[in-house]
Amino acid sequence: MKHVTASPSPDSSVDLVTLGQRLRHLRRTRGMTLDQLSEAVGRAPSQLSLIENGKREPKLSVLQAIAAALGVPMQDLLRPEAPSRRAGLEIELTHLQKNAAYAALGLPVVKGGRRLPPDALESLIGLHRELNRVLTEQSATPEVARRANAQLRVEMRQRNNYFAEIEKAANKILLSVRHTTGPLSQRGILDVAAQVGFSLHYVNDLPSSTRSVTDLKNRRIYLPQVASGKGHDPRGVVLQTLGHFVLGHNDPADYGDFLRQRVEVNYFAAALLMPEKFAVDFLTEAKADRALAIDDFRDAFGVSYETAAHRFTNLATQHFGIPVHFARVHESGIVYKAYENDNVRFPSDVTGAIEGQPVCRKWASRTVFEAEDPYSSFYQFTDTTAGTYWCTVHVESTRSGEFSVTVGTPYEHARWFRGGDTASRTVSNCPDPDCCRRPPSDLVSRWSGNAWPSARVHSHLLAALPPGTFPGVDNRDVYDFLERRA
Repeated sequence: MKHVTASPSPDSSVDLVTLGQRLRHLRRTRGMTLDQLSEAVGRAPSQLSLIENGKREPKLSVLQAIAAALGVPMQDLLRPEAPSRRAGLEIELTHLQKNAAYAALGLPVVKGGRRLPPDALESLIGLHRELNRVLTEQSATPEVARRANAQLRVEMRQRNNYFAEIEKAANKILLSVRHTTGPLSQRGILDVAAQVGFSLHYVNDLPSSTRSVTDLKNRRIYLPQVASGKGHDPRGVVLQTLGHFVLGHNDPADYGDFLRQRVEVNYFAAALLMPEKFAVDFLTEAKADRALAIDDFRDAFGVSYETAAHRFTNLATQHFGIPVHFARVHESGIVYKAYENDNVRFPSDVTGAIEGQPVCRKWASRTVFEAEDPYSSFYQFTDTTAGTYWCTVHVESTRSGEFSVTVGTPYEHARWFRGGDTASRTVSNCPDPDCCRRPPSDLVSRWSGNAWPSARVHSHLLAALPPGTFPGVDNRDVYDFLERRA
């Protein structure tokens, strides 16, 4: 029995504009007119013209007849690539003019045929690309950023916030500068910079929208002479900047890529300031004594409490099997940062974003502000609809107010922590509005209809994110700065 190979058939995956361009190119290459091809395939010239212009999808029998008349395999008609650079530009112009954004302008459609001069075609393509670029930037609204952040948090949860490849990269750097014990010193940071091929320069005129500026041409990293006062560890800023180059980052493709790079360089910096081997050794001893404490972890490596808390989440599940959650919450109760792999139920909006949501008033992240001494070690058990959690909380003061930094874990793991025997306990029924969000009935009856608060609206919650490859950075300021320093 003779084996017959099935012929490809046009379907929704075939780009009709490209198909038409290939047909026209092959017809002209063979010196055939539409009338001649029409006579050869038994179809009206007008029908073939519609196919060549990408306005009609041909039947399989018609394609087979056309291929036979042109003396080519039918696969040559169905290839996805354009037959020439000019044809590719004409195809791109056709697709660009079909975009809803262009249609909304009410401008006429320009045909990309042979009568259109090459420079005019190139100019039109360039204008369309720029229009799409501007519209893409403008679409980076807070909602887009929040969705990107929510997706990134899912990925972090799936890997228990442990990035083996970044740990490996950090360890390689430490070995290259012969760092063999304990926390990384300032001298060690200078050695790391030199190893990566950069020199550090401290200046007093950095652009206000930046924490550092890197001159790739002259391999210099410019840093502020004085710490910003916003809680940024100056050592961390250096290591985060170096992290971009060690980890091979390119210019961010979109806001999601920008966020991912930020997470990765923060992780890289922490992995150098609190090297995995020494950090795990320290935590192993503390766990054996049932005395895990973020405060001790912080003090042992000379970092901020928040850095120590983040680093603990990197290592706790991977090395000790302890699921955890982390939260940075403003004194108003609003979540600024959060992470979990222990099934705690953070409040979220319809996009899945946690940031900007109010946490339950019964959670330790908020009850700490009501404690007699909120700046001392604070521990609490909280019974929630997802189970009972133990938390340890630290309060820090910033220019934007006070924030609580919380590390928590399910009840059964509390025994490994200092403060795991606390008698402090609350009950949270959120998201039930009767838990803490709905006012008591007596207050409702007294004040409903008699209150008119003037809300303090943070403009950044409503505005589009600043445009540019690096959101929020003014390139004019950066280039002016580099020109002065060059």
